[in-house]
Amino acid sequence: MTTESRPGLRERKKQRTRDAISDAAIALFVERGFNEVSVARIAEAAEVSKRTLFAYFPTKEDLVVHRMADHETESARVVRARPAHTAPLDALRDHFLDGLRRRDPITGLNDMPQIRELTQLIFRTPALIDRMQRFRAGGERALTEALCDTTDAPELIARMASVQIIAVQWALSMENFERLISGETADARYPDAARSAEQAFALLANGLATVG
Repeated sequence: MTTESRPGLRERKKQRTRDAISDAAIALFVERGFNEVSVARIAEAAEVSKRTLFAYFPTKEDLVVHRMADHETESARVVRARPAHTAPLDALRDHFLDGLRRRDPITGLNDMPQIRELTQLIFRTPALIDRMQRFRAGGERALTEALCDTTDAPELIARMASVQIIAVQWALSMENFERLISGETADARYPDAARSAEQAFALLANGLATVG
């Protein structure tokens, strides 16, 4: 084994441990409820010590919400990476529509059982709802910074735009999730989901036309 390969092996081993802990935790939470499962029980199921568990996940809520961590600053990344002469709102609309086509879980349009169970777990658990609100606020801050950095919008305008954009994205995602929970399939829901997204972003454009 070369010296250069060891860091990669260590990282893969750490990722496998992280995944095993999270998988064990979510399976227990879905089966028994978030508040009914202790950290000690999760560590036992994952075959790690409590110390190891907390090294990977500082709080119990992190065992769940880390699955969505990459999405917190996703809108900001889309704005920063958008093609030249593309308005931020257009880039975000196209990205959301692409997420619907790909059945990205963050759009609410994914009916895989494990995704549905995870989402239901989050929205029936007050502690996890609170974490998701902080997640949403972090997304608003990151998008505000991206708009300030890549457009001539003043900070106040960028902040108000970010609040509206993130709120619309969440509302669209929740509508899709609730429709799937009520019995619709993702494929059946898709045409209406895409149409709703187009309409929602068009409404935003009426008030945010000057951004960018």
